[in-house]
Amino acid sequence: MSLTELLGHVGIFGGAVMVCLALLSVFSVGMIVDKHRRFRSASGQSEKFKPEFKKFLHGGDVQDLIEAARLHQSSYMAQVVLAGIIEYDGVRQSGRDPVASLELVTSALRDSMSEELIQLRQGLGFLATIGSTAPFIGLFGTVVGIINAFRSIAATGSGGMSVVSGGIAEALVSTALGIFVAIPAVVAFNHFTGKIETFHVQMNRVSSQLVNRLFKVPELKELDVEVAEVKAPMVKKGGPAYAAR
Repeated sequence: MSLTELLGHVGIFGGAVMVCLALLSVFSVGMIVDKHRRFRSASGQSEKFKPEFKKFLHGGDVQDLIEAARLHQSSYMAQVVLAGIIEYDGVRQSGRDPVASLELVTSALRDSMSEELIQLRQGLGFLATIGSTAPFIGLFGTVVGIINAFRSIAATGSGGMSVVSGGIAEALVSTALGIFVAIPAVVAFNHFTGKIETFHVQMNRVSSQLVNRLFKVPELKELDVEVAEVKAPMVKKGGPAYAAR
């Protein structure tokens, strides 16, 4: 049976199922291509931004980092760093103590990271929906095809292959089309989800490095330890002297 003959035997419901699956396939492929292009651009610009960020970590200027981050609009790392460094620079230019802006910078980094993750995940729910529902839509077409086959048997009063072949073929094509649509969507969803997890780890890393660079967190902790060690002998020395009085 040729494709033209097969489509000629397809009923209204079976045709609607196939058209629905074909549209889902087109939308799925379009979403996959768009996400792949966006993720590739984000990864490429983030790789270009890394040397500029490393230069800042080794004593670079704040304004140079801001300019570099603004040149990489598609980089998730650059946008997170830009949010934190602008908050820090705003506090510094206002004349306030930049060290006191630790909470503000941390909040800006966290908000920017959340915004970037929302943008990166945009459209993935659609892929997940297609991957999970396409096989069931195909199964619905299978059931419709089997029903048409039994209707043909009832109409002719015989059960030869020529009678049921149209309905059976419709059922099998619907099943195959549903699986064909679902597999790329599921594979792409898992691939992009793994990429987002990697991006999330990288954004966390640059956020921590930026905070450590701006506020010198390790040095502050060491200073607190040294102050505590200096104060401890003084308290012990003063205790007996007070008792002697």
